[in-house]
Amino acid sequence: MSEFINNSENRVKDLLAFSLGIMNGEDGKILLERYKNAIDHVTPYDMLALEDKQMQMGIKPKAIKKDVEKVLNVFYSSLEKYPWEKPVEDTFLYHLTLENQALIFKLNQIKKILKKYRGKENDHFPEMQKELLPLFKELTEFETHYVKKENILFPYLEKKWESYRPLNVMWSLHDDIRKSLKSIIAMLENPDSKWEDFNRKLGEYYFLVFGMVQKEDLIIFPVATETVNEDEWIDMYNQSFEYPFPFIEKPKKKEKHKKERQATNDFGEQDLGFRTETGNLSYEQVLLAFNHLPVDITFVDENDKVRYFSRAKDRFFPRSPAIVGRDVRNCHPPESVHIVEKIIEKFKKGDRDVADFRIKMRGKYILIRYFAMRNDAGEYKGILEVGEDITEISKMDDEKRLLDWE
Repeated sequence: MSEFINNSENRVKDLLAFSLGIMNGEDGKILLERYKNAIDHVTPYDMLALEDKQMQMGIKPKAIKKDVEKVLNVFYSSLEKYPWEKPVEDTFLYHLTLENQALIFKLNQIKKILKKYRGKENDHFPEMQKELLPLFKELTEFETHYVKKENILFPYLEKKWESYRPLNVMWSLHDDIRKSLKSIIAMLENPDSKWEDFNRKLGEYYFLVFGMVQKEDLIIFPVATETVNEDEWIDMYNQSFEYPFPFIEKPKKKEKHKKERQATNDFGEQDLGFRTETGNLSYEQVLLAFNHLPVDITFVDENDKVRYFSRAKDRFFPRSPAIVGRDVRNCHPPESVHIVEKIIEKFKKGDRDVADFRIKMRGKYILIRYFAMRNDAGEYKGILEVGEDITEISKMDDEKRLLDWE
């Protein structure tokens, strides 16, 4: 294994030069010959390090994504040889790999259907649309695989990895997959769609999805296996049961790890309950009060770290305990981080105290508000994010003064 570890710093320097050469359109054959030794010994760690350096140079995820597949294809044979211990059954990472295998099976089944129409796609495209539509709608269930990575796996890796920035690129690729699948479904639902247009979109989708599985298997999962400890994997395993397991039989949860609630809270402060001039509440009462509010609440402190989120009955956005302590910027896809940063900047300067958004999602009308929190001295102490389903509220136009339970 020494051939993969030795001279890592020099190798990353050469690999970075190779990748930048590819991005700049230089002659690929010359680059391959010049950096052959580094390419022949590239490791998953090297891949993370060179991409991290690209982002430190100010190269945006959009630009990195454009050529990452070319680079990865060149590195494939070396990365594929990297020796790492595959996840054992009934673990968080094992379930993720099993979901990938199930997804690939479904994608290959769709390929079989497409093969049936080969050479007569234009004439029979309406039939293909009817046959393919339910299959691609079913693929939307795989969304929770990416959500588990973003909200459980990534927060742990951010705390462990110095070169964690490539996770932002992966999240951006998740969003590309989501958009691509949405476009495919829209084309299958549209009777005016043409086979040529659909075929092009289909190729893009398969390219993205298979590429994502490859990135997980060759880079993310091997490094995660070697850098995350057993207790952390157990925590991830326990948190994963808050989400569906797409395309695989839901595992029976085993009590692998059960923490006793400590006398101190997560921040090392003594837990004496909640006492103020307006009332005295126990820890349980405070928790129940927050969780029974008809809103989602997330608290980000003055250092931009997530400190708390409520467990509302029906959350609009996924949250996992793994995000506690995470920089709030890492809780959003790269394409929307600039909005988060603008809100933080204005709140900290005192230029604004509230930011609100309204979106339509899964048949609901959602109001999302951000409030700058300041103490009595006017000092900035963080942000409170509040999400509320206003679907029915937005329809109200009269009074209601009587109880109508009957």
